[in-house]
Amino acid sequence: MSDGLRKTCTVFVAFIISSFLMARAQEVPAAGSGNTPAPAQSEVPAQLPSNYRVVPGAENGNISSESLKPKIVESWITPTLEGSHFGPAQAMKLGESGVVDNVYTHEVQRVMWRVADPIDLYIIKPAGVKNPPVILYLYSYPFETDRFVDQDFCKFLVRNGFAAVGFASALTANRYHDRPFKEWFVSEIRESLATTAHDVQLTLNYLSERGDFDMNRVGIFGDGSGASIAILAAAVDPRIKSLDLLNPWGDWPDWVAKSTRIPENERPDFQKQDWLDANAPMDPLRWLPQLTTPNVRLQFVKSVEITPRQAQEKIEAAAPKQAKIVHFDDTTAFKAVVADGSGLDWLKDHVRGDTVHQYRASGQGQANISSQSKSPQQ
Repeated sequence: MSDGLRKTCTVFVAFIISSFLMARAQEVPAAGSGNTPAPAQSEVPAQLPSNYRVVPGAENGNISSESLKPKIVESWITPTLEGSHFGPAQAMKLGESGVVDNVYTHEVQRVMWRVADPIDLYIIKPAGVKNPPVILYLYSYPFETDRFVDQDFCKFLVRNGFAAVGFASALTANRYHDRPFKEWFVSEIRESLATTAHDVQLTLNYLSERGDFDMNRVGIFGDGSGASIAILAAAVDPRIKSLDLLNPWGDWPDWVAKSTRIPENERPDFQKQDWLDANAPMDPLRWLPQLTTPNVRLQFVKSVEITPRQAQEKIEAAAPKQAKIVHFDDTTAFKAVVADGSGLDWLKDHVRGDTVHQYRASGQGQANISSQSKSPQQ
């Protein structure tokens, strides 16, 4: 393996493993912290989004507080866009690079289809490849987007001619603002997952409109809550033909009872029946069996109990028949498999081979990997 390839592989492994290790650091948050990040101020473009309506009575100064609310309608009980109404994407380029080391180009596009919720899309494209296939990367709460500006990581993502697009999920990173501390990703999990599943579809619409990607070849890599979002989006959007899912969250009764992501002082609130009932529509366990996505890989690291063992087992049992199941005993076993740079090979191979129809949103194969078995079929 060349020094350059070894470096990019190491960066990929480091980013994945850091997601796992972050859980350990947050297993016992300070009382009352709610596991929430500090609110970030979100810069809003000066131009008002198109989904603002004309305020009635403004011409005579008779303006009520209710009339000032923008009329955006969004359903948080389904990952489909049906019943939700957004304005057209307002895109503003925040920055772009030239060709970096003759390998890739990089740009950040700020898109906006909700008032005061700008989304920064990190778009990395392989140099010299016209209309490359594209993979969306959805990482688990509470990740930051800094990995998408790491040059070695970007080089790894575009290997073999693939474009990469990443963004923060709802109520995460710079998208967490103007909320009371008691409201965070998990307490508002129905909103967090539904909103971001909508974002995936709206992002694909935006990428289609650009015309510089092969939208017949679209895949998603999802980790943790990002894997849950990928399940929800793919269940309703047939443009997504390949999914690579690592330790998805799901099965809320078991998940909230044991997940290390939840502070102990908040756990009783999430175990109340009214909370479980309200968030049941966005449980990936309900949507996973409905997946018709041709290529699905589910990877479970048993020792990482952000998704506890009971929930992992139920998610595996609900997987569609076409899913490939891979088990790892611990992060050491996982690292041993992906350290040679093959971590994304399965997904890229299937995205490359897909031929799908254009679309605009309006028995399982199994492999068991242990720390003693470090050469699984990918």
